[in-house]
Amino acid sequence: MNPRTFTIALVQMRMSADPEANFAVAIERIREAARRGAQVVCLPELFRTQYFCQREELALFDLAEPVPGPSTAKLAEVARDSGVVLVASLFERRAPGLYHNTAVTLDADGALAGLYRKMHIPDDPLYYEKYYFAPGDLGFQAVDTRAGRIGTLVCWDQWFPEGARLTALQGAEVLFYPTAIGWHPAEKAEFGAAQYEAWQTIQRAHAIANGVYVAAVNRVGHEHGDVLGNRAEGLGVEFWGGSFLADPFGRILAKASHDSEEILLGEIDRARIEETRRNWPFLRDRRIDAYAPIAERFLDAGSSR
Repeated sequence: MNPRTFTIALVQMRMSADPEANFAVAIERIREAARRGAQVVCLPELFRTQYFCQREELALFDLAEPVPGPSTAKLAEVARDSGVVLVASLFERRAPGLYHNTAVTLDADGALAGLYRKMHIPDDPLYYEKYYFAPGDLGFQAVDTRAGRIGTLVCWDQWFPEGARLTALQGAEVLFYPTAIGWHPAEKAEFGAAQYEAWQTIQRAHAIANGVYVAAVNRVGHEHGDVLGNRAEGLGVEFWGGSFLADPFGRILAKASHDSEEILLGEIDRARIEETRRNWPFLRDRRIDAYAPIAERFLDAGSSR
């Protein structure tokens, strides 16, 4: 039987132009988190490189790799040696011309416990992900690990309550969101505070609506997508950090800064999930008989549905 609590760590990182250097830093952070008592460690989205989706460039597909592959093999060794469950986001080459933004969950013995392909793919200025990634086709999922049952979604997924709900309904005790999100420098003064607050608020709402812990881990630093000796034009993206852990009623238990590398630790308490759901029984009171129209793209005025 699993103990009542387990400790998670969110590794908030700054990425350099050197993928191997980033990988080495990530490994050291994982080991440090394990030394500090973490049983589950989550890295930011696409941690191996600067955020290359700031432009569309054919050569950048060379960054992708098979999953399982070289990175998962190295990470599995680290997970096994450190005795931690590991959540890591990778650029997956599934087949020639077919790529995904993929998060792997490695159990504490190094075994591959779960594979999640990002379901919602954005296409915004400086976030041109539809050029690189096909939408996920493995669905939303929760997986059992040595520490507990966890679910992983990725970045843009965090804005959609449907994904959080379907993952929680599979028994996830904590939802992890590896993330790469930041400010357009020209917009930060006017919209920056509201953008971050909206990002945090929507994820705290997932915690409340589902009675689960939510853990979001972001990167920090001002990036121009420096990789393979090239960079994107323009002002780049200032990644806003602010990684956090929220409890099952949306209370912030731990929060990182907006500009520094940090290892954020927090405790997952199964008793708090039980207590919260008893007092706020949102899952009990769901009207599953009335929700069929949620699968429609839009309900036009006058529709009988």
